[in-house]
Amino acid sequence: MTITRRDLLLGATATAALMPLVARAQTSEVVIGATYPLSGSGAQVGVDAQRAFETAIDIINNDQEFDLPLAKGVGLPGLGGAKIRIVYADTQGDPQKGRAEAERLITQEKVCAILGSYQSAVAVTISQICERYQTPFMSADNSSPSLHRRGLKYYFRASPHDEMFSAGMFDFLDAMKKKGAKANTLALFHEDTIFGTDSANAQTKLANERGYKIVADIKYRANSPSLSAEVQQLKAANADVLMPSSYTTDGILLVKTMAELGYKPNAIVAQAAGFSEKALYDAVGDKLEGAITRGSFSLDLAAKRPMVGKINDLFKAKSGKDLNDNTSRQFMAMIIMADAINRAKSTDGEKIRDALAATEMSGEQTIMPWKRVKFDEMGQNNDADPVLLQYIGGKFVTIFPTQAAVADAVWPMK
Repeated sequence: MTITRRDLLLGATATAALMPLVARAQTSEVVIGATYPLSGSGAQVGVDAQRAFETAIDIINNDQEFDLPLAKGVGLPGLGGAKIRIVYADTQGDPQKGRAEAERLITQEKVCAILGSYQSAVAVTISQICERYQTPFMSADNSSPSLHRRGLKYYFRASPHDEMFSAGMFDFLDAMKKKGAKANTLALFHEDTIFGTDSANAQTKLANERGYKIVADIKYRANSPSLSAEVQQLKAANADVLMPSSYTTDGILLVKTMAELGYKPNAIVAQAAGFSEKALYDAVGDKLEGAITRGSFSLDLAAKRPMVGKINDLFKAKSGKDLNDNTSRQFMAMIIMADAINRAKSTDGEKIRDALAATEMSGEQTIMPWKRVKFDEMGQNNDADPVLLQYIGGKFVTIFPTQAAVADAVWPMK
């Protein structure tokens, strides 16, 4: 049999046409990176994030009866049933370490996307590296508003930022004032990284717009060994509402110092972070009965959406604790990223990015009290409604907004 040049060309064309199918069939796993503090003062947050991601991956990789994207069936059907594998990197809470670890994940571990990173300052550098390598970055739990306004094409955030959170906080304060609560003067207390600075800027703007008086605006050094001078200023100002923006270690030190110096605020309305973490309440919860924090997540939602309680049970079996503001957002970040990769039918960064941009997921397909997940041209989901939670009797209860509340706010705090 004589093989002609035409036969060779036809064979080469057929082989080329089959290449994507072969490549897809050979994609047995999809590798996603996660950048978190796994050592240092924020290590517990990183450990909890691992459990949240593992809970999501267990649901994706195995057949589960949840009304979540990819829960039913095994793996990613768009990639022939490929399963998710996650690779962790320790940022140590340091922006430059985060930058280096993100680059390592992309160039050496060959991840197709990165999730992160708790500290907003670390998200700045990680997202810059992801942009350079055209690798999608999902801000799972970073809340600084400036993050999505830097013109980055590969940056996405499904959860609220601090302007959205702060608006919810001031809506609550407005409602309490209408009920006769004393909430006219505010004390802002914030750490000096991008998280604290952006939070304070958002709160200052809202206070001015809505007629609140800021009687103290105190910026302190993150991870400070002492907050005595700052707490003395808070005590002297004696605001109706203390509004802290602090990570866990600083939050614990703040509450301990307040007790030592005899400062008992009328009310605390916190910008989550440390004030949503179990570690803080384990350490000083006896001094925080009635403290209020904003949040993305409410376990009370399980009464209306039983799936939430069942997923919380899965997470609790791994971590020994309930889902909270951070771990719920981390869980959803993995679900949303995996859904985009599945729809992209590829591990190519640009294709995943385009699939993320086309996301439209109803709130009922999440574990959050959100309307939906749909990203704007800057990668921000503007339909993620925050809630306010109050620490009562050793647990959080939802007190705002009205449609989500299961209890009235206790005011002033005990």
